[in-house]
Amino acid sequence: MPFTLRSARFLAAEIMEKVIREGDSVIDATMGNGHDTLKLAELVGPDGHVTGFDIQPEAVERTRDLLAENGVLQRCELYAVGHEHMPELVRAPVRMVIFNLGWLPGGDKHVTTKCGTTLSAVDAALELLEPEGVCTVCVYPGHEEGEREREMLTEHFAHLRPQEFNVLHQVFVNAGPGAPECFVIQKQ
Repeated sequence: MPFTLRSARFLAAEIMEKVIREGDSVIDATMGNGHDTLKLAELVGPDGHVTGFDIQPEAVERTRDLLAENGVLQRCELYAVGHEHMPELVRAPVRMVIFNLGWLPGGDKHVTTKCGTTLSAVDAALELLEPEGVCTVCVYPGHEEGEREREMLTEHFAHLRPQEFNVLHQVFVNAGPGAPECFVIQKQ
């Protein structure tokens, strides 16, 4: 397959493919319609475990239905609560945590992830990661709260100790304002 530079979501998906091994425990911090949750469940295999979070019951039901249709629901635990509750519901260590911030595709665009809970959840995710574990965070600065999240996360990640984490920030500089961006954080 030829090498192609693509969007933030494609980078996150490629990293999932490279990082996750069968039997791993992973987290989808923002389930949405469940497509990433399904991919995670396929990658961890029958001995792995996926924990998913979304504040919208509609997202949890869509995800549950998709996982059941594909025969992988039994390896998943889904919560209709905010991702900031990760530390209460997940035991460390986990191999990967993914965030796809913003709103539920096809849902109410007024219901979005928020800076305060996102920051709490990201910090919890980094704490839960095993050594060499990875967290991806796709941000969408094309809307007001998304821009605030991008600015907050850029500042926050810039201050992580390099002895503890490596941080990559993918930005397509010619994509124009509001284009999706991806942060990739690996625990040392």
